[in-house]
Amino acid sequence: MKKVLAISLLVFLVGYAIFQAINPTNAKVGITEGNVPPDFELMTLDGEKMSLSSLEGKKVILNFWATWCPPCREEMPDMQKIHDEYEGEVVVAAVNLTSSEKNSASVKHFVDELGLSFPVLLDEDGKINKQFEVLSYPTSYIVNKDGVITTKFVGAMTYEQMQDFIAD
Repeated sequence: MKKVLAISLLVFLVGYAIFQAINPTNAKVGITEGNVPPDFELMTLDGEKMSLSSLEGKKVILNFWATWCPPCREEMPDMQKIHDEYEGEVVVAAVNLTSSEKNSASVKHFVDELGLSFPVLLDEDGKINKQFEVLSYPTSYIVNKDGVITTKFVGAMTYEQMQDFIAD
């Protein structure tokens, strides 16, 4: 009887270890590919609170940008196109380095001028930019439905690159 119990326990432990090894929710929290990005909560330009964890179950393009950044301006229309075409499947969450702007009104003017309708989050003290180690703009993280970073991209992305990154 002890032998059967020991074998059963061993089979259970091996099965559990295999399950834990392949389960994507066990990814470490971090900012590199294969990690779950650290959660944060910021105010949107519309005055709503939004957290990264609230987007769980959707693909996310987490874009760090500023109004004074020419490549950021260049990629925004393509992000809007992704937002429009993949609404419900993909969320474009644009984190503005508000501490580098004149004021939040300049961010609003930029968003209105380009006709952007995806969420714009205001990183007023630069804390989230530092946490994600953003050194140049734009920088984007692609997060899959399981909440794991699949790609970190530095520089302006094209529409085609965005499509490739969000494809399963």
